[in-house]
Amino acid sequence: MRRQLIQPYIFVVGIALTLSSCFNEPNYSDTPAIDYKGIFKYTIEASKGVGKGKRDSVVITIGFKDGDGNIGNSIPLPRADSLQYATNGNWGSYRIRTFRLRNKVYEEVNLAVNNALFIPDLTKGKPKGAIEGSLDFNQIYQYGSGYKFFPTKYQIEIRDRTLNVSNTVETDTISVPWTNE
Repeated sequence: MRRQLIQPYIFVVGIALTLSSCFNEPNYSDTPAIDYKGIFKYTIEASKGVGKGKRDSVVITIGFKDGDGNIGNSIPLPRADSLQYATNGNWGSYRIRTFRLRNKVYEEVNLAVNNALFIPDLTKGKPKGAIEGSLDFNQIYQYGSGYKFFPTKYQIEIRDRTLNVSNTVETDTISVPWTNE
């Protein structure tokens, strides 16, 4: 009788061990790698109140892989981390460079909103190891007085807490409203 009760348990444990041996941790580089997934724009209609004017929201999605899982920072940023980023290129854990087509040439537009951007700690409270996933970045464009649509594209790169910089990806081109200059 006892033998009949033990056999199903041994069978279940055997299946669990077999399945767990099928899952190996990926072997990614400790330098983050990213790939472009897509770009999406949607318009937010105007509503009442200050700052509630019509605007376009652009969402950029990238995929990432990192071997040691040290992407992102505690928010608010600790002073030591802030100094580390400031003295190494003066940008945060991700950088978005914006390029606008004018006179048939893409010119970089330095937007204040893109200075010192940070990804929240993606592995807070989890064991060290390889990670992968997707990140969405959002840009807002207001429809001010005298706006004009310009083709716009972006270049994105990320870096981890040990300042390993990923490859750079470029998005497709999308038209967004810019205030005439």
